[in-house]
Amino acid sequence: MRFATIADVHGNHLALEAVLEDISAQGITDIVNLGDCFSGPLTSGKTADMLVALNALTVRGNHDRYLIEQAPEAMHPSDKVAYAQLTERHLDWLRGLPFSAVYRDAAYLCHATPETDNGYWLESVSADGHVYQKSIEDIEALAAGIDFPLILCGHTHIPRLVRLSDGRLIVNPGSVGCPAYDDDLPHYHKVEVGHPFASYAILERQGETWLPVFRQVAYDHMAMAKLAAENGRAEWASGLATGWLR
Repeated sequence: MRFATIADVHGNHLALEAVLEDISAQGITDIVNLGDCFSGPLTSGKTADMLVALNALTVRGNHDRYLIEQAPEAMHPSDKVAYAQLTERHLDWLRGLPFSAVYRDAAYLCHATPETDNGYWLESVSADGHVYQKSIEDIEALAAGIDFPLILCGHTHIPRLVRLSDGRLIVNPGSVGCPAYDDDLPHYHKVEVGHPFASYAILERQGETWLPVFRQVAYDHMAMAKLAAENGRAEWASGLATGWLR
């Protein structure tokens, strides 16, 4: 069994196009999507058309939820820009997404953790804003009761693989469309992957073992950085151009 997992497209249709082309070039037809599909100061409408047509197994991210639960005037800037480009058909698609899902009785999917769509599973944030990998004990505590050999999550935009003590794997494929961001919770911090490429992962079962291959794909990231700047989002422009917030 071999399939691809994408996450955190964040309304970047050029990055999504490049990733889908790369997936097809690998001879892969099955794709799962870990959410946060449209939110961002970019091209959410085009992205929505692509993802709805893709018809991939998709779970709901926190920003997907904000787009259907919050009034536009109460939304943060990225959600507000995205919402203005979405049709009722796009919003209905978001409303139909589950919190979690299972792919072919082999992989558990969620956006962030099995408990929340807005928490870090594999990382912690220190009081001074340092983002670091959690202890294996804390990671395993959140995996209790998830009885699948492969667990997929997104949300932090950081490609990462953790093998639990019982052999289960937790894989974050990284972000297709947003290589850097900052957040105020639980403390102010930055997540910067350090490159502008689109990220995703291929999962392949070899005997009883699942092995991920993390892939980065080049695309016209400067076009998206320019668009973010035109939409008044300098931090997005920096992240898209370089993978760093400056």
